[in-house]
Amino acid sequence: MTFKELESQLLALTAVEKARAIQMLFQTFQIPWPGIEKTPGVMGGQACISRTRIPVWLLVNLRRLGCSETHILEDYPDLTKEELANAWAYADANPDEIEKAIRQQEEA
Repeated sequence: MTFKELESQLLALTAVEKARAIQMLFQTFQIPWPGIEKTPGVMGGQACISRTRIPVWLLVNLRRLGCSETHILEDYPDLTKEELANAWAYADANPDEIEKAIRQQEEA
């Protein structure tokens, strides 16, 4: 397969499929997810927006509860649209991790 053929196939993927492909590539190179950090001792080591204590699971849960992106950005004024997009992509690529974190919070 040529790169041009691969490029055509990648462009045809859905947003979720693209996020999964990106995650797979990052894992291959052991590069952290862009804009997302896991820091021991910060929010229990959960995936958070870089340089913040805002966990990805919280943003996903807010969206599930009906909060719009506009509302989330208003409630977290230091959060950018790009960071929110990174959170959605991370959550789409790591659904089991996010579901587990949400369940743990609900049980706490």
